[in-house]
Amino acid sequence: MNGQTFDEINELHWNLGLLQNLDVGLVVVDRDSYICLWNGFMENHSGTMASKASNQNLFELFPELPERWLSKKLQSVFLLNNPAYISWEQRSYLFPFKSHRPITGGAPLMYQNVTLIPLPSPTGQVDHVGILIYDVTDTAVSQQELQAANSQLQSLSRVDGLTGLYNRAYWQECLEREFERFARSQQVSSLVMFDIDFFKKVNDTYGHQAGDMVIRAVAQTLQEHARKTDVVGRYGGEEYGALLVGTSGENALIFAERLRAAIEGLLVEYGEHKIRFTISLGISEINIEQENALNWLEEADQALYKSKQSGRNWVTLFGDHD
Repeated sequence: MNGQTFDEINELHWNLGLLQNLDVGLVVVDRDSYICLWNGFMENHSGTMASKASNQNLFELFPELPERWLSKKLQSVFLLNNPAYISWEQRSYLFPFKSHRPITGGAPLMYQNVTLIPLPSPTGQVDHVGILIYDVTDTAVSQQELQAANSQLQSLSRVDGLTGLYNRAYWQECLEREFERFARSQQVSSLVMFDIDFFKKVNDTYGHQAGDMVIRAVAQTLQEHARKTDVVGRYGGEEYGALLVGTSGENALIFAERLRAAIEGLLVEYGEHKIRFTISLGISEINIEQENALNWLEEADQALYKSKQSGRNWVTLFGDHD
């Protein structure tokens, strides 16, 4: 064992004595990973006194440490005589210390930045490495909260507030991307456009709050029938769109018919009123004759108009009604 005592590295201890009382963890290990210095920060957070840690193998004393990974890091510092840095974004922590930060009490463990510094002897040979542990819990949690807030804002900018579906702007953006993808891959997809039959009558008869309940009920049913790969949105008012990725027009007909039947069976209760309603749907399968996403959308709209001409509560696939 190439362990050292505190007396044998007295000069090193003096040089780093200031760090003994700073709010930074300091561990000094030799080439065999035996602990030569264990400062007050490490004592306080680990519960292990320096007298017990001294001359102990780091990985035997703390078996929960990632030995293989950390050993490689240490060996590179010994070999290259260059510092190494580990941020909390790469690895949340090195030592699993409990967090006691006043601002971020919700974090169970301390987030840590770690620096491995070579400690040359008077001869210039690196026989020891200092492991510096910085508590960055406040910074890490604040950054995570900011990222979560930004993600939520981005999500809100894409979502229709009434239904929880994608809003028109983002849904159309997805439609454009799918059309561009088809131009490259030629993978089939289908577009379903539909709206609520005689919706103005619902609003006029029962009021706009009842109308909103109907709009939400349709949106929920649409979400229940859509797959994770489908892109569903509220196109505007009582009109909806469903982009069925990787789905042929024939299979889109099956989806649309199931959706139509499910909504026909819905019953929305508003006060003493029981409201029933239906939808009309139009489908267009993507094809090479369409010049752009707008043409694709126009074909689905034409099929929807044909469904309304056919008496509503109907499904029409573009090209099948000529």
